[in-house]
Amino acid sequence: MRRYIRALLLCAVFAVFSGLYVYSKLFYSDVSVGGTGGRSKVFIPVKAPGSRRGSADQPGPRSPNWSNRSIMRQQGQVVVVGGGGGTIRTAPERLIHLAVVTCGQRLEETVTMVKSAVVLSIKRLILHIFAEDQLHASFTEALESWPGFIRSRFNYSVYSISFPRENAAEWKKLFKPCASQRLFLPLILKDVDSLVYVDSDILFLQPVDRLWAFLSQFNSSQLVAMAPEHEEPRIAWYNRFARHPFYGRTGVNSGVMLMNMTRMRNTYFKNDMTSVHLRWEELLMPLLQKYKLNITWGDQDLLNIIFHHNPECLLEFPCQWNYRPDHCIYGSNCASAEENGVYILHGNRGVYHDHKQPAFRAVYDAIRKHTFGSDPVSSLLAPLEEELLKTTHTYCGKSHDLFTKRLAQSLASANTDARFNRVDHEEDHDHVTRTQEQTTSASWSSWVNLSRVLPMVRIKVADSSLMDSSTVNLQRFTRGL
Repeated sequence: MRRYIRALLLCAVFAVFSGLYVYSKLFYSDVSVGGTGGRSKVFIPVKAPGSRRGSADQPGPRSPNWSNRSIMRQQGQVVVVGGGGGTIRTAPERLIHLAVVTCGQRLEETVTMVKSAVVLSIKRLILHIFAEDQLHASFTEALESWPGFIRSRFNYSVYSISFPRENAAEWKKLFKPCASQRLFLPLILKDVDSLVYVDSDILFLQPVDRLWAFLSQFNSSQLVAMAPEHEEPRIAWYNRFARHPFYGRTGVNSGVMLMNMTRMRNTYFKNDMTSVHLRWEELLMPLLQKYKLNITWGDQDLLNIIFHHNPECLLEFPCQWNYRPDHCIYGSNCASAEENGVYILHGNRGVYHDHKQPAFRAVYDAIRKHTFGSDPVSSLLAPLEEELLKTTHTYCGKSHDLFTKRLAQSLASANTDARFNRVDHEEDHDHVTRTQEQTTSASWSSWVNLSRVLPMVRIKVADSSLMDSSTVNLQRFTRGL
């Protein structure tokens, strides 16, 4: 008899836990954060309209100095509360995460980089801005001052600079202030699966979405993508001067990095300090201690050492995705840019702020001065082309067509996409209105049937106005390149 009672109790306990498991699956919403390796999941509770996300809802370090502004819809979910209190949600949207680290006098430069990314982006962006505490308010003020139709394309978080407490001073003074923060992004942004990291002196001339697409090209061992430091070994730095191991023939440049951070956190890396493979957080400090007297470019040198010993973990993308003065200062040596134009401009060596490379500065000034919502031909492309023609006395200026070729095409696409998105938004609004009417009363069925016809009429009218003068001008400009 006791055996039957015990068996009955076990069955009851099993049934209770099974019910709890099923309930938890129904209650939680699993949202993928991107990437192609391991998939990170985040629970996002549905909130009532007007409610704000508290600190417990937000990924990243919990610190009194860390501020977050959520401008975008809840992590890619469109949430609409119907008239009957029900909730209508679309499928989760895959978001692109973009990170930058800035210290000192880099505020304007960083905001200009963000501007170039947001204007050309196809999908909404999640921005992670790591900055000194005194810059937080300035970043918030600058980004919040942008018009609503631009702010709706992204949300952002501003983080304090943070290093491991026991070695913080040593990491912060490595190469340039705050530069080595990028090494710790996988350990700080633990809820983010994949990420694009860029230096503050980057300008996007192609949607960041195209760079993000390299994640689909990762094989099972690759976890980071970077461009070579140089294309021409005879004038490259690493193979001539480095006193430490480096990746490939000429090393890699860390100004633009695409990272699958889930894989970075889970991989054990080969190294020249011990026969034991080490995880990312176990590798960094011993590597610095061993090579700190031999490295010149700080954290970039450490990355080169890591991927020298783990070349199977790195994917190289072409130099057009990280085009620097080195690619034209002694004559053009980036074949992919010569063929298709520059995709990402990297103004290292401070060339945006001096007169040594006026072609780079011309692109920076054109994007910085561009007014949101204005005609991109008259306010950006035409002035830029005019300024670039003044730089042909320099080697980089002789290749000025490479700077505008891809930018013109990207702006043309962004201009057209913005108009189609506006039509799609009207469709979504009409659909929500119809749903609310249906839930209010069945007696309104005739009105609901009529509302199904009206969007079609509006779409036809909208389609006829898509090709406005600015789009036609862009297409003419593109064909002339």
